[in-house]
Amino acid sequence: MISEKIDLYEYFKVERKGATGGFLDVIARTPLTEINPKIRPAILVIPGGGYNFLSDREGEPVALDFLADGYNAFVLRYSINVAYPTPLLEACLAVAYIRKNAKELCINVDCIAAVGFSAGGHLAGLLATLKNGEIPQISELAISTPINAVILSYPVVTMGEYTHHGSCDTICGRDKSLYDRLSVEKRVDSNSPPAFIWHTGDDDCVSVNNSFMLAEAYLKAGADFELHVFEKGFHGLSLSSDETGNSTAGEVALYRIGQWTKLARAWLSSHGFKIEMEN
Repeated sequence: MISEKIDLYEYFKVERKGATGGFLDVIARTPLTEINPKIRPAILVIPGGGYNFLSDREGEPVALDFLADGYNAFVLRYSINVAYPTPLLEACLAVAYIRKNAKELCINVDCIAAVGFSAGGHLAGLLATLKNGEIPQISELAISTPINAVILSYPVVTMGEYTHHGSCDTICGRDKSLYDRLSVEKRVDSNSPPAFIWHTGDDDCVSVNNSFMLAEAYLKAGADFELHVFEKGFHGLSLSSDETGNSTAGEVALYRIGQWTKLARAWLSSHGFKIEMEN
């Protein structure tokens, strides 16, 4: 097992400028010496927390769940309580690290996905819809950072009517001129990578309308997407399992929602995310 923590600013020699995050947890399988290496898809896990904290339940447990299914996994510990573009820069650096080390880590560079939760879903959405020149440091380093697919779990999407106000205030720095630029549904175009979106219908923290708006944007752009809305379920379910839940009677009743991981990986497989044997 390869397990290490990477300081992305130090690795890419980018000035930190007071950022408190920008660390990447690498959780990958060590290639077996007796057989040809298996080339694996990669998943970048981006926890939520309203841009004010990082949810542990939406980090390592999710990475280990994907690892168990053959993925090499990474968890982004991005800066909190800081405005755009710092978290997006760190997400870009994370993908750049995965691409730069893909051969060593036996990763298929055409099969790199991100999964984001809540505010982390917003950050994953920004990453998936990254515009040329949006992050100058990335351009200066001549780094290409596109991901090949994105999974958005009860995501914050819009900075408009249905936004999560705490996330909006933090990432926009209360600058209303950023609202349109950072509304993911307004960034989607025909080149946006495929998106798997899931939400619960009665989420009282981040309205399901966020996911509806994003799905509609994908539909209008002619970009591939899949949308799942579960009837009941509170915000922040993560894997919706014993591992990430409190195992109360009411919560156990929602564990069926945990099937989202199998649905998402089956969807990724339909887009070519599979383990291959190196020749």
